[in-house]
Amino acid sequence: MNAHPPADPADPSDPLAAFTALRTPEGAALLAELRDHDPAHELATATRLRRTHPAALVSAALGQARLRQRAVAKFGAADAYRMFFTPNGVEQATRTSVATHRAERFAGLGGVRSVADLCCGIGGDAIALARAGISVLAVDRDPLTAEVARANALALGLQDLVEVRCADVTGIDTSGHDAVFVDPARRGGRGRIFDPEAYSPPLSWATGAAMEAPRAALKIAPGVPHEAIGPDAEAEWISDGGDVKEAVLWFGEGFTPGRFRATLLPSGATLTADAPLPAPPVGPVGRYLYEPDGAVIRAHLVAAVVERCGGRLVDETIAYVTNDELYTSDCTTAYEITDRLPFNMKKLKALLRERQVGVLTVKKRGSAVEPEELRRRMKLEGPHAATVFLTRVAGAPTMLIGQPVKRP
Repeated sequence: MNAHPPADPADPSDPLAAFTALRTPEGAALLAELRDHDPAHELATATRLRRTHPAALVSAALGQARLRQRAVAKFGAADAYRMFFTPNGVEQATRTSVATHRAERFAGLGGVRSVADLCCGIGGDAIALARAGISVLAVDRDPLTAEVARANALALGLQDLVEVRCADVTGIDTSGHDAVFVDPARRGGRGRIFDPEAYSPPLSWATGAAMEAPRAALKIAPGVPHEAIGPDAEAEWISDGGDVKEAVLWFGEGFTPGRFRATLLPSGATLTADAPLPAPPVGPVGRYLYEPDGAVIRAHLVAAVVERCGGRLVDETIAYVTNDELYTSDCTTAYEITDRLPFNMKKLKALLRERQVGVLTVKKRGSAVEPEELRRRMKLEGPHAATVFLTRVAGAPTMLIGQPVKRP
């Protein structure tokens, strides 16, 4: 065992130098050793490794190991443990399922052989595009981020399809590419940015760059105000496993200006409308209640669900749909409603006790009650399960009790 570790190639004050050290044989061996390490034992692990490795390299490897473990949720273990990340990169990168969906839309257009990926980050979208057989110019102005993207393309064997360039995207000539993808930074030093013109680069510049290309996709926050979306874009909101992940504005040949689309992954189900739909009817709660997917709600397509199921809203301000005949769709979760009560905690507790409900799922829209507080006050016991909706029906605080409908 070495009493004195060798000179440290990883300068802790220089993130790029620390990253370069991770790509040496010694750095690679450390990362392989740390693949399954438990962060709860990090101090003991660091102490042990520093006996035989430079301290700064150990710190860099431990940091990268933590990032890889976090990235598994987005990239899957097979890719995440081969890739490299930065803290911002893990936070902002597109998860593989969403990036693959977008890449397949590009590839399915025909004639898209090359894409300029502007603000590429650590390369998640570039990887998906390359795997779809598309040549990618990936551009990011941060030297460390660009180097990480380059390393990821190499680690996944995609270096022949991905060229990484460290540059300001506003100075890139994209005229030689069949399509453009722009992903402006939506986080700053103080966290998430809500003003689209405070994106980096601003949404107005990104929109202009997208509209100059034959085809383009512009990634935006899913909560962007609809009035910020111009009439030339097809807007798509994407959820994965029920969680809304992002919105994309599509421009150019193959897309329909003014169309709003909700896409649900992993099923790939979609719901679209080419023009604003009339306000849906409002009426009494029927036998079934439908909870639209978050992407459907963000895309303002709840009215399309109402139209398709022949139903109505329970309240003009609440995105719960109801009808009397079962409607099956990947875009909604259906519940059979057994009880409708005015909001009253004592009555709910008595009903749940009478029915021996020990497991209660609480959903709410238009209610200030916190689900955990409600469950605590119910003091649940029993072998049965139920779902309670805390909402408004025709403006009145209401409790709806039911069960999810099993899909065939």
